[in-house]
Amino acid sequence: MTVLVPTMGALHKGHQGLIKRARSMSKEVVVSIFINPLQFENSDDLEKYPRSPERDIQLATLAGATEVWMPDYEEIYPGEIKKLNAGPLGKIFEGASRPEHFDGVVTVVNRLFEIVKPSAAVFGEKDFQQLAIIKAMKSSVEIVGVPTVREFDGLALSSRNIRLSEQGRVSANVIHRALAGAHLAPSVVIAQEIINSTLATEPAFKLDYAAIIDEHSFELANDQTRHKRAIIAGWIDGVRLIDNMKMGA
Repeated sequence: MTVLVPTMGALHKGHQGLIKRARSMSKEVVVSIFINPLQFENSDDLEKYPRSPERDIQLATLAGATEVWMPDYEEIYPGEIKKLNAGPLGKIFEGASRPEHFDGVVTVVNRLFEIVKPSAAVFGEKDFQQLAIIKAMKSSVEIVGVPTVREFDGLALSSRNIRLSEQGRVSANVIHRALAGAHLAPSVVIAQEIINSTLATEPAFKLDYAAIIDEHSFELANDQTRHKRAIIAGWIDGVRLIDNMKMGA
């Protein structure tokens, strides 16, 4: 049994958590490192994406990877690219702000599955919408979600965090404060008010969206929704940050 952990590199403790979960499932763990150009809206963001291949190999191996696979572009996309469609879920929230982003995600994930032929693949819950879209793919691969790994102050670990300035790193904690503050609110309306008011206290944070959704349908939640989740996205220092948290006890 092979378990795949797809990444774009710049590994951190969050990725190591995914690898450890994969290793708990199987003795054969493949970690792929491929910066997928189809996921980026502009070339500037692609160029700025952090790269640390030697360190990535070390961190992946320490966490339990038995193979670190770094394919080149031609190996993933030989010839003409047949881009897949992520469906309606790929066009809202992250998909609305990043057109065709999720089409790029499902295209590369499908190619990774075709090449590696894993029995299972592990993804992080930080990219909650991405996880839902990958679970909806027509695939025989078991998709396993792993809870978000956070810094000491609650900031969700992300490869992009390294691009934050020192002050931006401090400001970024407002996202977790908003989520944690709303977590046990007595109603959806109050939870949304807490999120909005908390985010508004940080002038460095440029809001894209903040919503409380049904975590299965991604429709806006109400008090009768059984499985509610708050999702937030925005920018600090020009760096896009996303996070989410389950709402309720």
